[in-house]
Amino acid sequence: MLQHIRQRLNDMRTLHRLCTRAEHHARARGQPQPGAEHFLLAAIELPDGSARRAFARVGANPDALPAAIEQQYRDALAQIGIDAEMPPAAPCAPQAGIYRAQPSGEGLIQALAEARKGQPGPLLGAHVVALIAATPQGVAARALRALRLDPHALSHAARQESAPRA
Repeated sequence: MLQHIRQRLNDMRTLHRLCTRAEHHARARGQPQPGAEHFLLAAIELPDGSARRAFARVGANPDALPAAIEQQYRDALAQIGIDAEMPPAAPCAPQAGIYRAQPSGEGLIQALAEARKGQPGPLLGAHVVALIAATPQGVAARALRALRLDPHALSHAARQESAPRA
């Protein structure tokens, strides 16, 4: 019982760190709310290292992800006829009140909570990677494809990294 409570508290700290870093990544790029792509960047930074190891399992460099995400924004602008370099992002100020994320970020957090119900072991960055890699649409999914990553292989690698150790 005490171990379960301790684990829940640790998971809450991890989720807080994940949300805080995702929000930081979004604001640094001039976006007021984080999307799934910002949560993916935050997961790679978690001290457990499982997200980085999942990328390594498929031979990918997670440090290439920020540039791939930025390219997705440039490509989206080009598709609507705006062919210009993206201006340097002006950091946004923190928003007061309830924590908010873009729909992709909110969906990710809800899916993460659902997937973790009753699961043993701590919340890890690899859990986030597994969910995002399994998502077929959005900036994060397109960025992973731009890195020529097989989403099924990355999701599988992330699940292996997040499997409880015996």
